[in-house]
Amino acid sequence: MRKVFYGLACACVIMAMTGCGGNKAEDGASGTDSTKTAVEQYKDIYTGAYDKGNTFIVISKKDLRLTVYAPIQGDTVPVAQFPVCLSRNKGPKEKEGDMRTPESEPGDPFTIEQIQPASDWTHDFGDGRGAILAYGDWFLRLKTGHKGIGIHGSTGNENTVPGRDSEGCIRMRDVDIVTLKEQFARVGMPVIIKKEDQGLKSFEIKK
Repeated sequence: MRKVFYGLACACVIMAMTGCGGNKAEDGASGTDSTKTAVEQYKDIYTGAYDKGNTFIVISKKDLRLTVYAPIQGDTVPVAQFPVCLSRNKGPKEKEGDMRTPESEPGDPFTIEQIQPASDWTHDFGDGRGAILAYGDWFLRLKTGHKGIGIHGSTGNENTVPGRDSEGCIRMRDVDIVTLKEQFARVGMPVIIKKEDQGLKSFEIKK
């Protein structure tokens, strides 16, 4: 299989907020990332047949990118990529309120433990707007060992995707969280969140 290059300009941003969501009027983030250079879009990479029951997610803090992978004919193939918004502060999450996204350990990925409708969930970002809709249509709650971490939409803050602005959760564009939920996500799905400067894993380098 030909080599796959991962050169999305600003790719996916993981938002692992310290209680970024999961309850109404709870957790969120405001502001924008002035380092953004382009607006990346959802990207189909592989459109052939594959077993969706064996897919998994890799989130790159370095590239602000969420990639869905599938095992296909003895290879591990990227099938879709999304830009994301991650936590304001860099580094692994250590405690509630530190504004950092958790990082999974090698061989021990996080998992999606719940897929919850979130179109009426609100959050007060403390910026004068009051409690506003903030999570898009879906909240994909992650089992990370930290409370309230998930993948969700960016209602009211779409200009932060991609970027570094969340309180810890993985923030996606509202249209993208719907695509992720409807086409790829499932309860029990493994989710790998890389360390800040971690490059490509061995299965991501195609020869």
